[in-house]
Amino acid sequence: MADSVSAAINEPPQAPVLATADGRVIDTDIPARLDGLLWSGFHTRVVGALGITWILDGLEVTLAGALAGALKDSPSLRFSNLDIGLANSAYLAGAVIGAIGFGWLTDRIGRKKLFFITLALYLAATAATATSWDVASYALFRFLTGAGIGGEYTAINSTIQELVPARYRGWTDLVINGSFWIGAAIGAVCAIVLLDPVVIDPDYGWRLAYLTGAIIGLVVFAMRWWIPESPRWLMIHGQPERAEAIVADIERHARRAPDRPRVLPTIRLRMRTHTPILEVARTLFSTYRQRSLVGLVLMAAQAFFYNAIFFTYALILTDFFGISSNHVGWYILPFAAGNFLGPLLLGRLFDTLGRRTMIGFTYGVSAILLAMSGYLFSIGALSAQSQTIAWMVIFFFASPAASAAYLTVSETFPLEVRALAIAIFYAIGTGIGGVAGPALFGALIDTGSRASVFAGYLFGSVLMMGAAVIGWRYAIAAERRSLEQVARPLAATEDT
Repeated sequence: MADSVSAAINEPPQAPVLATADGRVIDTDIPARLDGLLWSGFHTRVVGALGITWILDGLEVTLAGALAGALKDSPSLRFSNLDIGLANSAYLAGAVIGAIGFGWLTDRIGRKKLFFITLALYLAATAATATSWDVASYALFRFLTGAGIGGEYTAINSTIQELVPARYRGWTDLVINGSFWIGAAIGAVCAIVLLDPVVIDPDYGWRLAYLTGAIIGLVVFAMRWWIPESPRWLMIHGQPERAEAIVADIERHARRAPDRPRVLPTIRLRMRTHTPILEVARTLFSTYRQRSLVGLVLMAAQAFFYNAIFFTYALILTDFFGISSNHVGWYILPFAAGNFLGPLLLGRLFDTLGRRTMIGFTYGVSAILLAMSGYLFSIGALSAQSQTIAWMVIFFFASPAASAAYLTVSETFPLEVRALAIAIFYAIGTGIGGVAGPALFGALIDTGSRASVFAGYLFGSVLMMGAAVIGWRYAIAAERRSLEQVARPLAATEDT
């Protein structure tokens, strides 16, 4: 199939296949054809090649936490808890800036080109992190690594949304986002092995751990060559013949759903080269103002909840429970398992019970459980093992909640602004909830006070409960609906 898709990309038909009017307006059934397919090997390969981004992010974030003790003990670096918190915030700041910049480019020049630009930046930066010689260099390389990952989010999430049939979109998106924790498990194992002084000097071990991401990234780089451009993006940006050729090739390798209508609905589009930034702003903050508020709240709440807790996970274990830094990885493995099993087992309910019900449920349960476990931590009722079990249960629900935030902002806005919408709400949400979170919790942990850390947990709990109420009340019921039904393309027209 790789060869045939490549041929479809490079050699579009000589004659236009889609009906046209005045050379600029087309009637197309491409969205209906893509949504009318059953799952196939093509979809599996797309998810594998693109969804790997979340595994890489999970690897990077886990290494940042699991290696914290080694960075503090390193004779050449000797980081403080504040240094580690600030460096982790630099990673998130890079992800914010990268998401916005690359998100704008993704909507303007296409999804496929950005696959390679962002992945190349990630590869170079994560390899450079292994050469860090002080706090400043480490923070800089972490910033650039985050920029590559942030850019990946926008191109990857928009493409997967636009290629996966509507009936599978919710579960697929949640599982892909949940695969972050496969990367977390890989990072934990790397930390266990490479921080073991019997195996290697820990001051070299943490450097080798960061090279793991670069090695995985090189494999992914090769996997992405055959992935086509999004036909939905092409049909709007003046390349309907190329879009038709790609969809026809996909249909040759995928079965049509038995409930697909004989006569497919079409949509009339006025093709454009780009979407002006003022139209983007008007769409996000005027036309879809309520949807933007929902996306912002969901992203900010989960960003603080996740980043504040997970980036300082290792510090809690080492400073309050006396776990040695080279054993932290063992505690991350069950934590990662709970996080991956949540989307895997609950994800289908987002396509059956619906988005609003499941967003309210997962955010609300996460908030209640965090407050309860935080109180038990504050009174010293938990051991390292029971604390890990508590977090495992909490994040079984919090993981699909966090993934639902990405799902919401990637499916409820028009195609022309989808990647930038993902970028903006990821950036604002992470800026509010993620960048400040690790630094704040690093400072709270430095106080040595369990009560201070509990206060931080309570704040995260309140944010999640607020998001649960807003998501349940105002989120869009997008389950099993075409993206064009959820949000009409800006290029759609009724002109004849």
